Amino acid sequence: MAARRLSVAFALLCGLAAGVAASFAEDRAIVLATTTSTQESGLLDHLLPIFRDKTGVDVRVIARRADEVLDGARKGEADVVLTHARPQEEKFVADGFAVKRFDVMYNDYVLIGPKSDPAGVKGKDIATALKAIEAKGAPFVTRGDRSGTHAAELALWIVAGIDIAAAKGAWYREAKQGMDAALEAARTANAYVLSDRGSWIGFRDRGDLDVVVEGDKRLLNQYGVMLMSPDKFPNVKKELGQTFVDWLISPDGQAAIAAYKVDGQQLFFPNADKTGG
Repeated sequence: MAARRLSVAFALLCGLAAGVAASFAEDRAIVLATTTSTQESGLLDHLLPIFRDKTGVDVRVIARRADEVLDGARKGEADVVLTHARPQEEKFVADGFAVKRFDVMYNDYVLIGPKSDPAGVKGKDIATALKAIEAKGAPFVTRGDRSGTHAAELALWIVAGIDIAAAKGAWYREAKQGMDAALEAARTANAYVLSDRGSWIGFRDRGDLDVVVEGDKRLLNQYGVMLMSPDKFPNVKKELGQTFVDWLISPDGQAAIAAYKVDGQQLFFPNADKTGG
């Protein structure tokens, strides 16, 4: 009987210890809201284990379209936000949802199109290229999903002097899905499409597609990180979240970003602004 009591007591003690350990692990975890393209690039699979080994902090990821990332964050669903829609991010901070925004890294957008280049845009600047595509009615696939890439594309049509809402016709095709789906639709239709470079590098079944326009400074894709406001959201894990932000913009975090490559190609280029902006 005594042995049985000891066994039960030991089991209860183990259960209590497991509960404490689970509670401690929960306390040492933060939620990061970010975009699908960031998650799908594989960058976080590379970065987060390095951060966890250094700090003991786990990072749980919510990956959505850029507009959904900020909408969810406005409801207090995250501790830290990492996205690539700077005007929206700056408004997010100005509205008091986040403490401060910091540049972290950048990559760029590229215009993908058929190797035959029916609109004759290869090597042109992005505005000239879009004007030629619209003028010739060459097939163009838009993500059409209110993502950061979709927002960037719409801004580029404006730069090109084109009211895409008025100009679009059968040539302008909406994928209403993620970047891989948009690239696949472009491959199938032998069409042009704007893609972030990371998604293009990871896209394997390219068919007749290739990069036709790149290097224009207007194709820069800047990423920013923000700690959610503890004043507006008292449950935000301020210290742990700030630890993650500080690490991302530190020399160690920046080196880890630069070290991430796919097929020998660097996908993101660190450019942390440690003063915030």
